[in-house]
Amino acid sequence: MKKSFYAYLSRMRHIRRWGLMRNNMEENVAEHTFSVALIAHALCIIRNTYFGGSVSEKDVLAAALYHEAGEVITGDLPTPIKYFDENITRSYKKIERHAEDTLVSMLPDEMRPQIAPYVRQEADEEVRLLVKAADRLSAYIKCMEELRTGNREFEKACARTREAVEGMKLPEVEYFMEHFLPGYSLTLDELN
Repeated sequence: MKKSFYAYLSRMRHIRRWGLMRNNMEENVAEHTFSVALIAHALCIIRNTYFGGSVSEKDVLAAALYHEAGEVITGDLPTPIKYFDENITRSYKKIERHAEDTLVSMLPDEMRPQIAPYVRQEADEEVRLLVKAADRLSAYIKCMEELRTGNREFEKACARTREAVEGMKLPEVEYFMEHFLPGYSLTLDELN
C-alpha cells in the first residue's frame, strides 16, 4: 500500500476556512494550523515560565500541528453547523474519528505509535487544553483582522470568539492577550 499520509496533509492548503462568511482575506487550514502551532507553543512557554507548568513543548507543537488533520478528508464544517445540536455534534465527532483513523492507516506501522495520538487528539489534557485555547485565539485574531479591514460580517463571530477565549480563564491566555494580542492590531510600520 502506498503511504499517502503526508501527501494528504499537504492538501490542507486547499481547504478554505470560514466558508459561510465573506472574507476580505481568505484563510486555509494550513495557514490556520501554523497560527495555532505558533500560539500553542507560546502558551506552553508562558505556562511553564510564569505559572509553574511543566507541559511538554514537543507534545504541544505536535498536537497543534495535527489538530485539524482530519479536515483533509472531511473538509471544514462551519462551527454553527458542527455544534447546532448534540446529535449533529456526536455524529460529526464519529466522522472526524473515522477520518483520523483513515489518515493513521496511511502511515507505516512503525510510525503509527508516534503520530497517531496527535492525529487522534489523544494527547494529555493539559496539552489538549493549550491547543484548544490556541485554536480559539487564532480564530479571534482572524476575526479581529477581518474587522480591521472593514468586514462587519465578523462582528458577532468576533464577540463570541472573544467570549469563548476569555471563558477558558487560563492565566497563560490572559498573559498572551495582555502582552501579545495588541500587536496583531498594528500595521507593519507600527510593528517596527
